[in-house]
Amino acid sequence: MAEAASSTDSTIPTHTKAWYYSEHGSPADVLKFDLNWPLPQLKDDQVLIKVIAVSLNPVDYKRIHGVFKDTDPYLPIVPGFDVAGIVVRVGGEVRKFNVGDEVYGDINEQGLSNLKILGTLSEYTVAEERLLAHKPSNLSFIEAASIPLALETAFEGFEHAQFSAAKSILVLGGAGGVGSYAIQLAKHVYKASVIAATASTGKLELLRELGVDLAIDYTKHNFEELPEKYDLVYDTVGQADRAFKAIKEDGKVVTIVPPGYPPAITFVLTSKGSILDKLRPYFESGQVKPILDAKTPLPFSQLVEAISYLETSRATGKVVVYPIP
Repeated sequence: MAEAASSTDSTIPTHTKAWYYSEHGSPADVLKFDLNWPLPQLKDDQVLIKVIAVSLNPVDYKRIHGVFKDTDPYLPIVPGFDVAGIVVRVGGEVRKFNVGDEVYGDINEQGLSNLKILGTLSEYTVAEERLLAHKPSNLSFIEAASIPLALETAFEGFEHAQFSAAKSILVLGGAGGVGSYAIQLAKHVYKASVIAATASTGKLELLRELGVDLAIDYTKHNFEELPEKYDLVYDTVGQADRAFKAIKEDGKVVTIVPPGYPPAITFVLTSKGSILDKLRPYFESGQVKPILDAKTPLPFSQLVEAISYLETSRATGKVVVYPIP
């Protein structure tokens, strides 16, 4: 049973250092730094986390630009979905975690709506117990922070597509955050018969290292014109319309890029700590590995530069901000 941090209440902060924006626009123009952002009251099912590392996702800069303001209208906002850190306080109904536990997760349960005003790009943040998992002991905070949203998205796509062993798959955008996990899950969790993936020329070797049988250079080949056809095309880059030309007669297309292209299976992640728990053994055994971009980690003070780099779509794997002061 978890214990509340009553004996250390005097050390529990009421405010936090945080990056925020109070209008939508380019991150370089609208992101500001606040030394004294107020922390919300902790609810019974929540934990207060001292943030150690945060990974960035395309949803972060799209949100800053105002792409989701119909479902995410509130301003000002501290952005950030993924977190790895240490529990410093627990709500009265929390049972899974204790003060001092190392945790990680995606703190926004619904990917594009009901998003938290206080995200993870902050010295402290708050999250519901059900969205978090214990950090695998063999992973650093930087590695753990890079996992949640991308891994959970990759996994949920397979579940929506009802993918199973002995089926073949083509991953579009195999060197990105979701794509690199889709390849590894296809190989080690779902035991795919054949794995193909697209990437630019310089990233083909990474695809092979991850377990891809056919690495396709999209700068030289149109994947839909190749003779091979697949049971599933997993689209992480927004090419669902082309993907239908690469599937077998009863094949499926799943895409993580809204609005999709019917009859493609389109979904938005629902964050669950239970997915991280389920897949934990694959990280502990080393079968599935976090893929970090060469620029990782970037310091908290360089958040604007980190987001701007992610926006170029040149990152390989995940971009992580560390340390958080």
